[in-house]
Amino acid sequence: MEIDKIVADLKKERDRLVKAIAALVGVGSTTTGKRRGRKPGRKATTTTRKRRGGISKAGRKRLSELMKKRWAERRKKGMTKLGK
Repeated sequence: MEIDKIVADLKKERDRLVKAIAALVGVGSTTTGKRRGRKPGRKATTTTRKRRGGISKAGRKRLSELMKKRWAERRKKGMTKLGK
């Protein structure tokens, strides 16, 4: 039957994968025993990032008002040129 052949092929593939995994795990355990990477207990630097250069709510409001004033003056200046 076709199903028996498929099952046999899958079992062969499984055995091949089990051997490959065992070989990889064996490679990892044959090292000199030294750990690689960060020391235990240390946090990643990305979690302890400091916020830099933020702007306060009051500062943002002040800038908004100044920009509105600036653009209003530019609009007014542009209107006077068109009116002449």
